Amino acid sequence: MAHNVIAVYPGTFDPMTLGHEDVVRRATQLFDRVIVAVAAGHHKKAMFTLQERIEMARLVAQPYPQVEVESFSGLLRDFVVSRGGKAMVRGLRAVTDFDYEFQLAGMNRSLMPDVETVFLTPSDKYQFISSTFVREIAVLGGEVDKFVSPSVQQKLIDKVRSLGRE
Repeated sequence: MAHNVIAVYPGTFDPMTLGHEDVVRRATQLFDRVIVAVAAGHHKKAMFTLQERIEMARLVAQPYPQVEVESFSGLLRDFVVSRGGKAMVRGLRAVTDFDYEFQLAGMNRSLMPDVETVFLTPSDKYQFISSTFVREIAVLGGEVDKFVSPSVQQKLIDKVRSLGRE
C-alpha cells in the first residue's frame, strides 16, 4: 500500500456547498493528504472573488488537518504534477454529471497518465445541490442553510447584500 498519497480536489467552489464538504470528508478517508484546488481564472463568472472562495474552503477544511487549500490557474495538470498528486478527486452528483466527467477523466488521463481520477458521490441528501442553484436561491432571497455550512451562508448573505440584490 502506497503511503502519503496526495489527492487533488479541483473546483471553482463558488460557493463551497455541503456536497463539496461531503466529498472532502470522504476523500480524507481514502488519502493521506487532500489538496482542495480552487480555480482562479475560470470560464464561469464567479460570484465570489478567488480570495473569498479560498477563505470559504479553508473554513470548511478546518476539521481536517490533512486538507490544504490552494488556488491554481492554468492547466490543472501542471498544478497536480507540481504537488506530487497521485489522484484527482471529482464529485459526481447524478447521471447528468457523468458524461462530462467521463470525458474530462479521459483527457486528464492522456495529460497525466500516472494520476488516477477517483469519483466520489456525496451523500443522498446532497445529490441535488449545485453552487449555481445555491447562488440563484441566495440572490432571490431564499433560504440556503440546508445547502451550505453556516460560515458560507453568512458570506452568501453578505455578498448578496453588497450586490444590492436584497
